[in-house]
Amino acid sequence: MLEKQEKRHRRHRKIRAKISGTLKIPRFCVFRSAKHIYGQLIDDEQGKTILNVNDLNVKKSPAVAKVSAKVVAGKSEGKEKSKDEKTIKMTNKVELAFRVGKLIAEKAIENKIVKVVFDRGGYKYHGRVKALAEGAREGGLKF
Repeated sequence: MLEKQEKRHRRHRKIRAKISGTLKIPRFCVFRSAKHIYGQLIDDEQGKTILNVNDLNVKKSPAVAKVSAKVVAGKSEGKEKSKDEKTIKMTNKVELAFRVGKLIAEKAIENKIVKVVFDRGGYKYHGRVKALAEGAREGGLKF
């Protein structure tokens, strides 16, 4: 039986066989780890990354810092996690993904890139991946 990561890599290879990016219409690639989410605009013809944004860049904003401080404070007190704290934490990840999408769209528009090809990286289109895509759309990118 294949492991979860191997299955994702297999799906990603199938997707990559069908799509590619150029300098004018780059590939918007998503990588999602357990803690973070990354977005890249890639020119496949030259094999170069045009720009890269991740949630570590976005976490520095004060609004996000307040939410993550609440989650950390809940952990440090040694209390059992309530359903509300889990919701705050999950919402925080989705919110960060949305902000990463908006940030990559802003940077892409600064570089005169308006249209991209979305590469979900073998992940299902829901949760953080969907929030990243919606943030990029709201920021002005067209898929």
